[in-house]
Amino acid sequence: MPDIWKFEPTDAILEKTCAGERITPAEALEVYRSADFLKAMAAARAVRGKMNDLNVVSYTLFRIVNYTNICSAACSFCGFHCSPGDLAGRVLTIQEIFAKMRSAAEAGARQLFLQGGVNPDIPFDYYLNVLRGVKEEFGADIQIRAFSPGEICGMEAQTGKPVREIIQDLKAAGMDSMPGAGAEILSDRVRAILSPKKISVKDWARVMETCFEEGMTGSANIVIGSIETADEIIEHLRIVRDLQDRTGGLLAFIPWTFQKQTAKFPIRNVSVREYLKLLSVCRLFLDNIPHIEASVLGMGRSIGELALFAGADDISSVVFEENVLTSYGLNTETEARDFISACGFTPARRDFFYRVSEP
Repeated sequence: MPDIWKFEPTDAILEKTCAGERITPAEALEVYRSADFLKAMAAARAVRGKMNDLNVVSYTLFRIVNYTNICSAACSFCGFHCSPGDLAGRVLTIQEIFAKMRSAAEAGARQLFLQGGVNPDIPFDYYLNVLRGVKEEFGADIQIRAFSPGEICGMEAQTGKPVREIIQDLKAAGMDSMPGAGAEILSDRVRAILSPKKISVKDWARVMETCFEEGMTGSANIVIGSIETADEIIEHLRIVRDLQDRTGGLLAFIPWTFQKQTAKFPIRNVSVREYLKLLSVCRLFLDNIPHIEASVLGMGRSIGELALFAGADDISSVVFEENVLTSYGLNTETEARDFISACGFTPARRDFFYRVSEP
């Protein structure tokens, strides 16, 4: 009998998830460490089928606009940022943002992702004017996902306003949802080594929770491939699941891996098997988050295809312009639909709120 058919202690945990029962962090850790990754993939696919149509994979079209490359956080893994005062640093004008969005809108995108650094020299009115301006220029139906928790905390420090008031002002100006970017690994030990100037785990959760309490939705992610431990990976997922239990604001979760951007960053190679095991555990453990995204942008097409059989139901593409990561993404809607079809699924175009529409 092949080894994969033999009973293993983790099989009972996988059966538990397939039966719709919630697993504990300790059980998730056991699966991550010890389960056969093909079994974990199969269980994650079964759970995915209970939450979403197994025959359908969704995608979207959005424009990333990096409105500034100036960032005081200075994370060791980021090769995009400039320090405040650096002559290479810049802040886009509203008209420059309009120009970038216009080209994407002409290609069919109705979603804008504003992503920048923690720039202490940008006045708060800049953010409000950008949000209002985009809505006025491109229509109220344009969806704007913007400003990571780190950027929000930067606005808090710059203005002296409480986070809730900042989020209320941004929402009133046109911000629709928030990315859980800047999480990487929600471990203060890891953050103290890799990004000591970045906000704490507590502050990340505080901003996300406040955002959801104010009626917005968003996403969260995890990035592995450095000094994190398996325990810290599962603790990250526990923090996210607990946040979702309290708020219900997360529509999607995206696991991916660090890329080598700077010489000083301690990076380790993450095998395809480990990535697929992680993605499977995300689907099994995060039973309160509707969607798991496979980042074709960051992982590439071959791994992205396998991820669709390991619990993912979305490919998080097409992305117009990505400066922070090396992009392996899909460049047009036709490419995205052809990719999904070639993987054996029916493509479904969706927006930031996972509402499906015809292309």
